[in-house]
Amino acid sequence: MAVTIVSLAIKRISDLLIHEAVYLSGVREEVERLRAELERMQCFLEDADHKQEQDKRLRNRVAEIRDLAYDAEDVIDTFILKVAHQGGFHGIIKRFIKPFHLHKIGTEVKTIQKTLEDISKSLPAYEISGEGEGSSSISRMQQRLRRTYSHVEEGDVVSLEGMTRNVLAQLMTEEDRPHVIVSIVGLGGIGKTTLAKKVYNHIDVKRHFDCFAWAFISQKCMPREVLHDVLIKVHHPSKKERELIDKLTEDELIKRLFEVLKEKRYLVVLDDIWRSEDWDSLKPAFPQGKKGSKILFTTRNRNVALLADPCNSPIELPLLTKDESWKLFSMKAFPGNKTESHSCSKEFEMLGREMIQRCGGLPLAIVALGGLLATKKSRDQWEMVQRNIHAHLNKAQQQNHPYGAVNGILGLSYNDLPYYLKPCFLYLGHYPEDWEISKKELIRLWIAEGFISPSLESGGMLMEDVAEEFLEELINRCLVQVGKRDYTGIGVKTCRIHDLLRDLCMAEGEKENFLGIIQPPIDENSAHSFDVILTSSMPRRIAIHSSKRYVCLKGDHPNLRSLLLFQNESLIELHISKCKNFNFLRVLKVVIKDVKKVAQWNVSSEIGNLHHLRYLELLCYGKIILPRSIRKLKSLHTLHVRSGGLKISPNVLYELKHLRHLLLFHNWKRVSDGAKLCLRAGDILKNIETLKYIRIENLIENDAVLSLTNIRSLGIFFERSKDVVHFLKALIQLHCLRSLDMRLPWFSIPSFQDLEPLSQCHHLSKLFIKGKIQEDSHPRYHVLKFVPVNITKLTLYGSELKQDPMTVLEKLPHLRILRLWSNSYTGTKLICSANGFFQLDSLEIEYLSELEEWDIEEGAMPHLRSLDLVGASNLRMFPEGLRYITTLQEMIVCQMKRSLVKRIKVIDGREGNDFSKVSHIPSIQIFGTING
Repeated sequence: MAVTIVSLAIKRISDLLIHEAVYLSGVREEVERLRAELERMQCFLEDADHKQEQDKRLRNRVAEIRDLAYDAEDVIDTFILKVAHQGGFHGIIKRFIKPFHLHKIGTEVKTIQKTLEDISKSLPAYEISGEGEGSSSISRMQQRLRRTYSHVEEGDVVSLEGMTRNVLAQLMTEEDRPHVIVSIVGLGGIGKTTLAKKVYNHIDVKRHFDCFAWAFISQKCMPREVLHDVLIKVHHPSKKERELIDKLTEDELIKRLFEVLKEKRYLVVLDDIWRSEDWDSLKPAFPQGKKGSKILFTTRNRNVALLADPCNSPIELPLLTKDESWKLFSMKAFPGNKTESHSCSKEFEMLGREMIQRCGGLPLAIVALGGLLATKKSRDQWEMVQRNIHAHLNKAQQQNHPYGAVNGILGLSYNDLPYYLKPCFLYLGHYPEDWEISKKELIRLWIAEGFISPSLESGGMLMEDVAEEFLEELINRCLVQVGKRDYTGIGVKTCRIHDLLRDLCMAEGEKENFLGIIQPPIDENSAHSFDVILTSSMPRRIAIHSSKRYVCLKGDHPNLRSLLLFQNESLIELHISKCKNFNFLRVLKVVIKDVKKVAQWNVSSEIGNLHHLRYLELLCYGKIILPRSIRKLKSLHTLHVRSGGLKISPNVLYELKHLRHLLLFHNWKRVSDGAKLCLRAGDILKNIETLKYIRIENLIENDAVLSLTNIRSLGIFFERSKDVVHFLKALIQLHCLRSLDMRLPWFSIPSFQDLEPLSQCHHLSKLFIKGKIQEDSHPRYHVLKFVPVNITKLTLYGSELKQDPMTVLEKLPHLRILRLWSNSYTGTKLICSANGFFQLDSLEIEYLSELEEWDIEEGAMPHLRSLDLVGASNLRMFPEGLRYITTLQEMIVCQMKRSLVKRIKVIDGREGNDFSKVSHIPSIQIFGTING
């Protein structure tokens, strides 16, 4: 960790020397010497990174260097701030820095440098060689990043078959009593949630119960949120009903959920429940229901299970046997070998079997160890891990922690990380427990924090690409789990981290003064705000998690670099003008969801004083008004705004020369409320990679669109049809563009008249089109011929096509996701031909109100896994061809005729007339039927 902190300080000093040399007259030499000394320290720290755990003196030295690097960073950031406030850093009026400021920075730099030199003199005694495993040059790191891995499949589980049968047997019993609870009990990391998900998605379970819900509880149970989530999942309310449910109190939710469930055979999973009191607070919402209703617990506490239902014996997950442990370990340690035996040489097997004995049969520890050893290719490297295991386990056992052995293995996996991955991993600890983490957001945050060096950008590889490789390496080491795959089916869309690994992140982050978490106590009856007293001794990055109470920031923390606010229903009292100690902030994320409290958020103009800010994310369900001072944030990389309305100065982007991602999501009921930005052709646009959503005339003027040479994702609104062709012809030259979102206002009369130039955009893989697509009265060819051949994900919204779109789209060789939304097709019949849609994975047909007939020929969509059928209110029959799509795993049916839906249901043991068409689909969810 200290390596990264030192490297960040070096970067700040280098920036100062390069860009603002004129202001360093008289102290430049001292600053250069400090940089040189820090660079020497960096080389030492890279070598010491893997050795400090075994040497207390070395750990102390590393901590001293880390703190000095923090001090150096503070000195430089203070100086840069003074330069900015006096007109430097690209300001129009340049002034000389006052001698007092120069003298002060010179004195502080000399003090830090002298201390570093004293430490440097003592380093030879540690005999750190330059060939240690922790050393890694930039070039070696780039080679490592480009190495390919075979991805760890989520199906790599062992020893669950018997347990699955046991849980299924209890779930299927027809007990006629209230609150029948099936409990899966075991240690953290033993596989309780994995088993629960396996049975929850089992085809027999989906057929047996009428409705389902999954709720995550955790150590800090929030009853209202749990009840709200369960009610939404079992009731499937309309939009209007949802708005009413969102306003219900906890007592009202209990009554409403009770009423919804009392006539249904339901299955509700309460995952990771810790205390009996949590169940007591939720219990009144669950009626007896129809005979056979069940609640499924996963818990680490056997007493919680026994007290909840003394009539049922908890199902306790055993630790893995030696052979099971070896099988799981082999899957992870030898990911390239997918043979059944996972064979390896005898010497590796002997070492591996000895090490996994120390894991105690716990799957999480085995997976972590396997992921670690997957990166080691020689016997010497395996033997080094074996020696380190003993040291880590002894340390963990001395701490007498219930998960001592696991923590020892996980600690070893963390310490084995290359120095450049450690801060990236620890940063994951700032997310709330069981949070689904957006890959794009995470990568942008890593870059803003400085974890990804700009020096790694080369050969067309941007910092975002490097960060994605970092994430893949953490996944391949089994320290991060894939949540969802992106539209390509290969890349990561979201990720997660196990709660024990999150605990490790928080503990290490606090120890390194790197990251702190503030969790306000849950007290729904308190009308008082919760005061967070900031102090300079707190970590430099602080995350405040959600609470029922208002949070008020007080005190003084002049070195605060990141403030991440996760508020679901609360309002953070964030007054930039009253918090002068925010001057060093690099990351600021604020969420306000209470529209009643904040219908309009006038962001303080003082935000322009946060000169170091690189990442700004604001979410408000009301309207956001951004001040003109936003243009002063010259270091900004990402500006992300989500709001019910938005007002922003048109000229705000002229001076944001480092901006890479501009995301403005807001209510487009009126285009005049939108982002009317003035964009000039030139260098500023060359840095932009993401641009959503702006008006098209901004890019047409002066051919500004041609300056977007690095654009990857573009979202635009057209007001005039005549702008489309000119714009699309320019897109052909933007070879980095992968995702395009084009929209017409919902009230617009114009339509997309000529989209033919899109056919030449072979680099596009994701396309979203909202608005009517004009068709000729006597067409020579299909209007959708323009769709680029390499499209992987296509969404058509309100296109009003008269020609069957399937005849063209089914021939696209790479199409994986197709979404036909809101009268995108106004014909009465769709035909999916044999051998068509060969790669299609997901199909969504929503609100095609004229659709009456849908034919699916045998052999069509041979790889389809997910089907959504929503609001096709005139559909007469479910397609006969559904029975041929044996790959289907999930089908969602919503807002369809009740008489039609009845044909695929099993009611009181009797199968509907069309049940045989869908009986092979493991998960069928039916929401909100309509009359007919």
